Amino acid sequence: MNKKNDNFEIKLKKLEEIVEKLESEDTPLEESLKLFEQGVEISKELNQKLSEIKGKIEAIKKDAEGKIKLEELKD
Repeated sequence: MNKKNDNFEIKLKKLEEIVEKLESEDTPLEESLKLFEQGVEISKELNQKLSEIKGKIEAIKKDAEGKIKLEELKD
């Protein structure tokens, strides 16, 4: 696994930990608010990465001979 995927997995694990803490009745209100803010930020980053990956997957198309080719993504 490369660094970018490791980073995604680390962020996903952190988000899961935040959710667990938020579900806990022992977490104080102020800490819950901070955790929620962190969770929203991590969620945005993960969604952005998933959108990038989706775009790359959609860029792979078969040509007329059935060969797979990678097309340049247009911004």
